[in-house]
Amino acid sequence: MTTSRARSVGLLAGVLADRLLGDPRRFHPVAGFGRLAAGLEQIDYRDARTAGVLHVGLLVGGTALLGRTLERSAARPVTRAVVTAAATFAVLGGRSLQREALTISGRLRSGELEAARLQITHLVGRDPSRLDAAQITRATIESVAENTADAVVSPLFWGAMAGMPGLLAYRAANTLDAMIGHHRPRYENYGWAAARLDDVLNFVPARLCVVVVALCAPVVGGRPMDALRAARRDGPGHPSPNAGPVEAAFAGALGITLGGVNVYAGRVEDRGTLGDGPPPEVPDIARVARLSAAVTLVTSISAAMLGSAIGSRRSRRRRPRPWRRR
Repeated sequence: MTTSRARSVGLLAGVLADRLLGDPRRFHPVAGFGRLAAGLEQIDYRDARTAGVLHVGLLVGGTALLGRTLERSAARPVTRAVVTAAATFAVLGGRSLQREALTISGRLRSGELEAARLQITHLVGRDPSRLDAAQITRATIESVAENTADAVVSPLFWGAMAGMPGLLAYRAANTLDAMIGHHRPRYENYGWAAARLDDVLNFVPARLCVVVVALCAPVVGGRPMDALRAARRDGPGHPSPNAGPVEAAFAGALGITLGGVNVYAGRVEDRGTLGDGPPPEVPDIARVARLSAAVTLVTSISAAMLGSAIGSRRSRRRRPRPWRRR
């Protein structure tokens, strides 16, 4: 194995590990990072954007530096591939996302509404107490769509582009956005930097995700043009510049309508109408899980190819040039 291929092999191995094992239930590195971030917040919190910029800079910058150090210390290609695989496995969440969705589907099919309400809290931040079966179904599908981009496509994109620093820094930024990047009085200023950085890092991967969803639409009986049309038409009406196009593309691929009004800790948010067709039904949860798995497969192969190409290009740049005699 060459150094230029170590990144692509590591990415593919990490994806395979995620597919086989899913997220570890104990000692998850992302959970450990979350505890570290929460501890730092107790020290540096101020109701000011500058405090939030410092908080995000320390954590994301420190994580990127850690990734760079680990990558440089792995001099041998095999070692670098193993380290990259471990980092990829740590930051991905595709298998667990689809497993949670299928668990909720099972609860709903069995008529266990309260159990489904409890299970949906693993995926969404909206208030589940008054959600009926139809609303839980919609919330599950929307969460799978959004998190396929956030927890699969984006980390693989940044892993292909920047190796371990890209993988770890992206997951750090995305985790901070989930922790402090929302509209609550405490975080309106302090969480501004986390939210904006997450928007920037997801902008390109979200658009790539739309394209991959369109390519994979036939897997669930959909048409690519329906996914692209919904993303272009309905995505801009969503409050999130990145989740909007992705959720709309999934809706178009599945031939259903998503979006509507959600309640987050007393705050009402209208996400508009995404896609065409009937409202989602419980069997559509299995379809979105299948579509998410197909998107993961295509993205993994594409990221490995991109990572190999970038690695080869850098290797050529570093190769010493022979002296020319004049």
